[in-house]
Amino acid sequence: MEESRLLHWGMFRAVLAILQWWGFNVTVIIMNKWIFQKLDFKFPLTVSCIHFICSSIGAYIAIKLLKIKPLIEVDTEDRWRRIFPMSFVFCINIVLGNVSLRYIPVSFMQTIKSFTPATTVILQWLVWRKYFEWRIWASLVPIVGGILLTSITELSFNIFGFCAALFGCLATSTKTILAESLLHGYKFDSINTVYYMAPFATMILAVPATLLEGGGVINWFYTHQSICSSLIIIFSSGVLAFCLNFSIFYVIHSTTAVTFNVAGNLKVAVAVMVSWFIFRNPIPALNAIGCAITLSGCTFYGYVRHKLSQQPAVPGTPRTPRTPRSRMEMLPLVNDKQDKV
Repeated sequence: MEESRLLHWGMFRAVLAILQWWGFNVTVIIMNKWIFQKLDFKFPLTVSCIHFICSSIGAYIAIKLLKIKPLIEVDTEDRWRRIFPMSFVFCINIVLGNVSLRYIPVSFMQTIKSFTPATTVILQWLVWRKYFEWRIWASLVPIVGGILLTSITELSFNIFGFCAALFGCLATSTKTILAESLLHGYKFDSINTVYYMAPFATMILAVPATLLEGGGVINWFYTHQSICSSLIIIFSSGVLAFCLNFSIFYVIHSTTAVTFNVAGNLKVAVAVMVSWFIFRNPIPALNAIGCAITLSGCTFYGYVRHKLSQQPAVPGTPRTPRTPRSRMEMLPLVNDKQDKV
């Protein structure tokens, strides 16, 4: 009886975690699109900077004041050598996501973001010379095919928004790969990650946001009606962006890897449907089929990765991705990444 009660509680907790994750994620995406389209606040750098500021404050409150999670201590040298490069890529990722939302519909943007598994595999293969089984490559075929079909049939196609979303996938993949290497030895959760990266990202983005969009923001203040309600929406999106990071921590600890992968792909479908109900952007039948093919490929990719992770290592199989085993081994990786920025 006790085991049955625990099982039901575990299932209820998992469903609740997934629903609140979906809720925060879809709400943030819709609010950002609303800010750019309905409030005419066409300043993605400023919106991203507000998100980072809210996330920095939220992480500080969660760790330092509310003690929700213990602070993972990182020395100053590692903050600059390990976390700063990740923060730079993290900043690029968020900015490109907001830029793409300004120019293309949510449905198209979310479908392109599903291309991330493919960019991750390709980057690991090119940079780290990682070995992948044929099943991994096969799972990328529907992802790439679905993206191509969706792009060809997208009525609101915008090359700038498309490129921003595509490069956002590359930034996400780079951040994932860097996290595996640079954060080796640190068991970061999502809240501690935001605690360390959001202040760096704010510092990185504040100057270009001021120089490139400062004048436009000031002009918007003078010309836009109902400033107070608009500012409430803009800053609320920043608060919800932090809540989204908190919800990711909760859902990871409440579900299995397979469930998390499937729920993530279903989340894209939910975001597409909600955005259609709100913004009524036309979605042709072939476009919807392309989106479905892409999400099916992402689900299959996650399933294959999970199955392969359960298999014992075969002698002679290349050890990849390569994780630095010493501080000296890590230095070229960090320096190479910084030189390319």
